[in-house]
Amino acid sequence: MSETDLKSGSPNRLTIDRKLLDILVCPVTKSVLHYDHDRQELVSYAAKVAYPIRDSIPIMLIEEARELTDQELARHKAK
Repeated sequence: MSETDLKSGSPNRLTIDRKLLDILVCPVTKSVLHYDHDRQELVSYAAKVAYPIRDSIPIMLIEEARELTDQELARHKAK
């Protein structure tokens, strides 16, 4: 990804290309994904899952996604 760059202060943490994020949708619900930089995940609140990002590559397989906790869902609803 041409626009990936290192997060300042964390040389092992990459950010995801903004253009890629703009075109990706949840493979289950086709809804918007939210980028969690700290956890390196793409979050689908509609599907209640988070897809991992490994080496700047989103892993968009439901088998690889983790379920969101009730706390995470409640925080999102509170926003």
